[in-house]
Amino acid sequence: MEAMLYALDQINSDPDLLPNITLGARILDTCSRDTYALEQSLTFVQALIQKDTSDIRCSNGEPPIIRKPERVVGVIGASASSVSIMVANVLRLFEIPQVSYASTAPELSDNNRYDFFSRVVPPDSYQAQAMLDIVKALGWNYVSTLASEGNYGESGVDAFVQISREAGGVCIAQSLKIPREPTAGEFNKIIKRLMETSNARGVIIFANEDDIKRVLEAAKRANLTGHFQFVGSDSWGAKSSPITEQEDVAEGAVTILPKRASIDGFDQYFVSRSLENNRRNIWFAEFWEDDFRCKLTRPGIKLDPDKKKCTGEERIGRDSSYEQEGKVQFVIDAVYSMAHAIHNMQQDLCGGVPGVCSNMDPVEGRQLLNYIRAVNFNGSAGTGVLFNENGDAPGRYDIFQFQMTNHSNPGYRVIGQWTNNLRLNEEMQWSGGEKVLPDSVCSFPCEPGERKKMVKGVPCCWHCELCDGYQYQVDDFTCEMCPFNMRPTSNRTACRDTPIIKLEWHSPWAVIPVSLAVLGILATSSVVLTFIKHNDTPIVRASGRELSYVLLTGIFLIYVMTFLMMAEPGVLVCTVRRLLLGLGMAISYSALLTKTNRIYRIFEQGKRSVSPPRFISPTSQLGITFILISVQVLGVFVWFVVVPPHSIIDYEELHPPNPELARGILKCDMSDLALISCLSYSIILMVTCTVYAVKSRGVPETFNEAKPIGFTMYTTCIVWLAFVPIFFGTAQSTEKMFIQTTTLTVSMSLSASVSLGMLYLPKVYVILFLPEQNVQKRKRSFKAVAQTASMSTRMSQKSLNEKHNGETVKIEPDRTQ
Repeated sequence: MEAMLYALDQINSDPDLLPNITLGARILDTCSRDTYALEQSLTFVQALIQKDTSDIRCSNGEPPIIRKPERVVGVIGASASSVSIMVANVLRLFEIPQVSYASTAPELSDNNRYDFFSRVVPPDSYQAQAMLDIVKALGWNYVSTLASEGNYGESGVDAFVQISREAGGVCIAQSLKIPREPTAGEFNKIIKRLMETSNARGVIIFANEDDIKRVLEAAKRANLTGHFQFVGSDSWGAKSSPITEQEDVAEGAVTILPKRASIDGFDQYFVSRSLENNRRNIWFAEFWEDDFRCKLTRPGIKLDPDKKKCTGEERIGRDSSYEQEGKVQFVIDAVYSMAHAIHNMQQDLCGGVPGVCSNMDPVEGRQLLNYIRAVNFNGSAGTGVLFNENGDAPGRYDIFQFQMTNHSNPGYRVIGQWTNNLRLNEEMQWSGGEKVLPDSVCSFPCEPGERKKMVKGVPCCWHCELCDGYQYQVDDFTCEMCPFNMRPTSNRTACRDTPIIKLEWHSPWAVIPVSLAVLGILATSSVVLTFIKHNDTPIVRASGRELSYVLLTGIFLIYVMTFLMMAEPGVLVCTVRRLLLGLGMAISYSALLTKTNRIYRIFEQGKRSVSPPRFISPTSQLGITFILISVQVLGVFVWFVVVPPHSIIDYEELHPPNPELARGILKCDMSDLALISCLSYSIILMVTCTVYAVKSRGVPETFNEAKPIGFTMYTTCIVWLAFVPIFFGTAQSTEKMFIQTTTLTVSMSLSASVSLGMLYLPKVYVILFLPEQNVQKRKRSFKAVAQTASMSTRMSQKSLNEKHNGETVKIEPDRTQ
């Protein structure tokens, strides 16, 4: 009120502003209650209400002389938005312009409902935008709001929520309301509810001073000092009353206040006020008692003995602390805006005639409103005072932060400004003097390689999900599979080439097969050289030189095959590997089959006739062998035509759940089925040879090689029977290729070694170490062979008969034949 009286004094003493016109004021107390203010506002419109006094007469019969109430031209105020809203609804009915110095509720910008209302402070919609810019500047995206019940708090929060929703990027965790008359424990419940979304540390608060203080007290009781970071509206501003004795909880609070300046002239005016020179202010005595904490003596009122008596000699600023109230500038500007509007109106309507002319008596409210909306002057702080089409002042705010540490004088510090955009120019401090910005986010950023899975209905909240398996992160929300020949990087933000491996010579999987192959090649070469050197000796000739060399060639190729299986796959290696994989075994078992078939046919023929069977000569035997071998060769060449040999990189075989273990395997294009198919013909030869060996088991042990061939085939079958479960049982192993390759080569080497050991090492031993046995014996004719076969059959039958009679007879065959 003193600011208004000061402004009126300045205007009335200004010769250039409203010359010959004196402004007066009728000042009423709203008590910050909208209902009471409504009653008081009726006083302003009394002069505009026509009363019928025709039936009223004085005692002498004369009509009464009724003093007309003073006509109010305009209204300055109110402070609280709820009060301004209530009063504005009445004043607009009588077209009385109203200019507020502190009401900031956004709904007062509605020019249809509050068309006679203007204000020299920006609406909360600007304030809400400024607060949203602060939240974004702090990197927060998840905050709660807290509002005092009523127009100011609720509309302020509504404006903030609406603007944040339209702008995006900030989500509201909770919107809580403080009742007009909170019950005991209400503020404890509010703090407890805020902690339900504890990640939302930022709290946007539109509340009155008392509610702010009680919120801080409740947070302190809950031992949450430093947890919540408040962003307060202009109702908090830079006031000390809400944070008194709660400074540690309020530390770091960011508040906003319409840009203002201290008016030096008002300070000089106000500190000079005393009880003697300020009797026009009927509330000044009450202020005097509160400010100096004393009691004035009044007639009929007993003095309180606990309070000192006011002397009247006290002085403001000397005997009490004084700080200019933040609304002084805006009160002065509101009064001046009304004065400038009336001045401009008088200039236009009165044609330069000083004073109030007839065109201004009475003043038309709508006409004055137009002049108010058109004013544009420098206010008491040097900033421009003007209104937009809704009667709102431009948004200009100072941004404060309450800081306690690192300052000799803790308190509110101006850290920036907002004029349509935010500018922070001062270092911020938080609870405990921390310089690091506190977090107020629903979800923290996901780690590299994690995608966001949004929480339905809350765009600022998400769960982080790892891009698992062979997926990599495309963007914040998407994981995609890497190409088949690639795997994700360790942080899963991109794909990289899958390492390519092959069977290395130094690998244990290769060392053992190669060692066996080397020994086998050396042994085979030694046998061949021994046979060549003693080519014409009886043992060599008796073993069937031609088929022996064929058989040894097959054994040699089986050993050589190990090196092809270990070599780096290429077109040439794959071609030779496919050709020789089954060829070596086909040559060996074709030769053995031909031998066992020859022995079987000779003895079977001898049982029936003395004439020899056909195709038992060495040439015939070689012919039969090569015919059998040609089947394998022909099948391989057909395979060459159908599927040309080539190498591939197999990314599926070593594709475990953990991509770090994934490998591409360089190998020939030969599946397990193709490999078995390639060996199937050799297996058929081996089985057939074994059948003939079983059938020839009755041949005398001194006749040719029937029994050694039989033992060879039995052992070979055992080796390959063991090979099958090992080969196919490791199909799911991560080292499948190595195990299967080693198993195959070892099995082939063992089968070759069995043939070499059982069929040729005894002969070599005799040739080298028992030369006396390597002599020519009497040549047997086919007739003698037939007789031997017939005798062998009879003796076998007799032996069986005697066994049935419980006797055992040992029969020595005739070795003289």
